[in-house]
Amino acid sequence: MAIQPRTTDGLQGTFTTDKMTRNLFLTACLTGVLLAPLPALAEAPACASPKALGTARVMTVGSAGGLAVGLKTYPQTLALADHELVLTFDDGPWPTTTPAVLKALEDECVRATFFVIGRNAAAAPALVRQEIAAGHTVGHHSFSHPGVTLRRFSNEKAQGDIEQGIAADDLAAYGAAAAEPRVPFFRFPGFADTSPLLRWLDQRNMAVFGADIWASDWEEMTPQEELAKLLYRVEKAGRGIVLLHDIKAHTAAMLPAFLRQLKKRGFSIVHVEPGPGATATSPAGDNWVSDTERSLARMGFSERPAGAEAPQAAASRRNTPLLKGPL
Repeated sequence: MAIQPRTTDGLQGTFTTDKMTRNLFLTACLTGVLLAPLPALAEAPACASPKALGTARVMTVGSAGGLAVGLKTYPQTLALADHELVLTFDDGPWPTTTPAVLKALEDECVRATFFVIGRNAAAAPALVRQEIAAGHTVGHHSFSHPGVTLRRFSNEKAQGDIEQGIAADDLAAYGAAAAEPRVPFFRFPGFADTSPLLRWLDQRNMAVFGADIWASDWEEMTPQEELAKLLYRVEKAGRGIVLLHDIKAHTAAMLPAFLRQLKKRGFSIVHVEPGPGATATSPAGDNWVSDTERSLARMGFSERPAGAEAPQAAASRRNTPLLKGPL
């Protein structure tokens, strides 16, 4: 879908987080989250081995007034140089795979961005804190990741799921959930935004991240198959925001070889963090189309008026694991 004009049309979020925040606070007290020391943000990784890929530079992303980037969904992306990549991971944390992903990144001194699901963050706060302590950025990916998309919800219910996810993520990560998120980065489940939700996130000064390169690791494949597919797509694109999932065992197994290949092929890693000011973007070409919208349309999830329900058959096509935490 094309980026909607940045307007202030009176759209207001109607979901209130007071009760939900109190519940999360009580849960944190019971589980000891608030008693743990907050992790310090790591400095730029110092690599003992010159063979490590490393993190070439840090890009601050300002989100005042809203931002939406990633050519798979939007007609603009971050202004990256040739052979620069931003690595992002969705749907975690997951106890059996996220530690392996973090180890692979640590071994190569690479920083990434994790878009976490609120329920999973609440159930595994130590992993969220481990991500932050290692210098990674932790963004938001809704509370429940409902099926493929938030488009099965009304606008009000979708806002509530986003708000609940942000509060759960921040409570798990920092021990407290404030009125505004520590990191104003959000990614829609299945990249399936809606025009009202984009306007609402603009008003909240949130940066919406799509992606430029999909690993397609939601499909069943071997680590070797994923490596070959992803390297082909990275070489073809030449630069961009890469989407992977730290909940996938084949991605965790593939990652060390992928990072080594990036080093061998001359790619550099750019880490993104929130910051002030405007964000430089690069526009899509003249023949740009949204791959996200084409994919969602095939699944029956074309954008519908607020309140309309999505086809249940399509909603069940993707099984996103959710941890059974205390919430």
